[in-house]
Amino acid sequence: MSDVAAYLVLSGAVFAGVVVSGLAGFAFSAIAGAILLHVFPPTEAVPLMMACSIIVQAANLFVLRKSMQWKTSLVFIAGGLLGIPIAIYLLQNVDTGTFRLGFGALVSLYAIYALFRPTPADVRQIESRSRNALVGFGGGLVGGLTAMPGALPAIWCDIHGFPKNQQRGLVQPYIGVMQLFALALMLSHQSLSLKVLIDFGMSLPALAAGTAVGILLFGRINELAFKRIILGLLLFSGLCLVI
Repeated sequence: MSDVAAYLVLSGAVFAGVVVSGLAGFAFSAIAGAILLHVFPPTEAVPLMMACSIIVQAANLFVLRKSMQWKTSLVFIAGGLLGIPIAIYLLQNVDTGTFRLGFGALVSLYAIYALFRPTPADVRQIESRSRNALVGFGGGLVGGLTAMPGALPAIWCDIHGFPKNQQRGLVQPYIGVMQLFALALMLSHQSLSLKVLIDFGMSLPALAAGTAVGILLFGRINELAFKRIILGLLLFSGLCLVI
């Protein structure tokens, strides 16, 4: 692949991923990875996606800072921080292919069910800290094994019928901290190569443009459209794990 073609593929993948992440709050790796992992080796694609994802998460947290619910999210985050190291250990010592396949199937089935259920879920409070921490732990564990830390918290919010601002306020801080922690763990074992740093620099224009477009779209869509987008992304992400 020529340098120009590689740049276009890189920019297109990053732009598509950050538009979706800016709009929905997650699924950057599912969208961008569907392209980048077929073009770049995993040793380059994975840290590149993590770095780009952290930037878009930081932008989301800043722009939507008035909606962020850090106090409630801290319970999810505490659980997630316990789950990620376990996931990294399992990745290094156990064949996790069956788990990824099973989790992808469950996420896909839930998304299909939720898209076609007859009535929307009623808004319910999630006051149990132990359950929130357990969901956070599961998200950290799953995120370390599948690169989808936001899947379980997003499903949890959908089950409770949360509107889009409340869902973003809970899930966004959680995903941002999980990704930053995972990147820090990765960097403690290996350094970023010069090629990854160059690719990251080349992706910055697409990163900035896609983030702006995604956040703009989030402010303009209604609750029903946001719900369908979230469920559609869960379905896509789950199918990516299965296929």
